[in-house]
Amino acid sequence: MPVEVTWWGHATATVRDSGVTVLTDPLFVRRMAHLRRRRGELPPREAAVADVVLISHLHADHLHVGSLSRLMPGTRVVLPRGAVRAVPGLRRVAPLLELNEVEPGDEIAVGPVTVRAVPASHDGRRLPVGPHGPPALGYVVEGEARTYFAGDTGLFDGMERAVGPVDTALLPVGGWGPFLGEHHLDAGRAAEALARLRPRSAVPVHFGTYWPIGMDAVRPHEFHSPGEEFVRLAAEPAPEVAVHLLAHGESVRLEATR
Repeated sequence: MPVEVTWWGHATATVRDSGVTVLTDPLFVRRMAHLRRRRGELPPREAAVADVVLISHLHADHLHVGSLSRLMPGTRVVLPRGAVRAVPGLRRVAPLLELNEVEPGDEIAVGPVTVRAVPASHDGRRLPVGPHGPPALGYVVEGEARTYFAGDTGLFDGMERAVGPVDTALLPVGGWGPFLGEHHLDAGRAAEALARLRPRSAVPVHFGTYWPIGMDAVRPHEFHSPGEEFVRLAAEPAPEVAVHLLAHGESVRLEATR
């Protein structure tokens, strides 16, 4: 049975494997704080229907409480350990959803699919100030295939061992501003991550969707081009990997290897 990946924009994607629908970092709004959606229509209502939702870290463009409130009652949500205490707004949706806190190495079964939390190199705090709390995570979804959702991360030692063998990697290749720190993947670092992980296929995410208000004309190539740049840069260190550059709302069906 093929595995299907749909990219809705930013870090929001749907992975369908073995009859299980997995939704990542849902962000269903046109505007969030100083960010405005610049490309792609908002995900349709059916995008909020999932068997399990994966939250990579507590930044508001990845853990968006208003978007979580649009999920079907009883939806299972997997998020970093300590998130409920760190984000008071989650207490508002907790009675409606099944919240499961995890840390690297934890596994959760969702029907025939297993979700495994893996480390990420990123500041996972809710705010950019204050003590470090819940860690940022990535996830490996294993059913007919193994799909790695990196969340938001930089390169880190032992990345390939922590993630393990995967068939498809959903890798962030940009951001919502022109400058990224070392705890992010830009197109070049994402190409290096691809060379380390060696999946059969990859889908670039986390670029070209949201942009700060008032900065539409400032260095626009750094906003729009990371996906195409990743395709170009990945061809040298990982020529055997099929990179699928999706438009917002576009899907790709990938043959499972097992």
